[in-house]
Amino acid sequence: MKRILIVLLLMMAPLPAGAQFGFGGIVYDPTNHAQNLLTAARSLTQIENQIKQLAHEVTMLENQAKDLANLPSSVADDLKEKLLTIDALINLAGGIAYKVAAIETDYETVYRETYGASPPPAPVIVSEARDAWKQSRDGYKHSLQVQAQVVTNIRDDIDELHGLVGESQGAGGNLQVLQAGNQIAALSAEQMMQIQTLLAAQYRAEALEASRALAERERGKARLIRFLGDDSAYTPGG
Repeated sequence: MKRILIVLLLMMAPLPAGAQFGFGGIVYDPTNHAQNLLTAARSLTQIENQIKQLAHEVTMLENQAKDLANLPSSVADDLKEKLLTIDALINLAGGIAYKVAAIETDYETVYRETYGASPPPAPVIVSEARDAWKQSRDGYKHSLQVQAQVVTNIRDDIDELHGLVGESQGAGGNLQVLQAGNQIAALSAEQMMQIQTLLAAQYRAEALEASRALAERERGKARLIRFLGDDSAYTPGG
């Protein structure tokens, strides 16, 4: 552009008034020629500015497209599958399960509050003791199963979290950044739900064991009463 301006300035240098040259009958006017070149230079400048403006608009459109671009991957399905796996494992809990409506009936059957003054026959007491022991054993086993599944899921979550952080750092637009943040938040929520489920299974096992211990005391009293009978069954020194 500088070279063009220099040439134009040289060509626009003052010439004698009315200086014209003829070539084969064609009249050449240097002043008019210089004016035409200046007009052409201005036109080129306008075109160059328009090209810069178009390039700027293209860049803006590209950035807007990036802002609207979705994140290439999603962990939603993986999180749902893990939570469904945990839920299915919880539903496999034997004996007294996680159902409010059935707990009272089932609980009173296995863990009697008292046998009263007339306990049932010994085989019934022994059978109930065996059922309570099995409930307690199954409760701890179930707790271990839930723990194992949660640990497995957390190990998988580590890889997913690493991938999400990488995608967030390399996100090309605001939407991708937002989606990555939402998925990381969802991953955190999924882990919290798993921990809550794990605690529920652990507390259930401990509650069953504590109930078994309390019921065993009552069964011990019942067995003693059954063995001794009424007050006249045995009299010291009689």
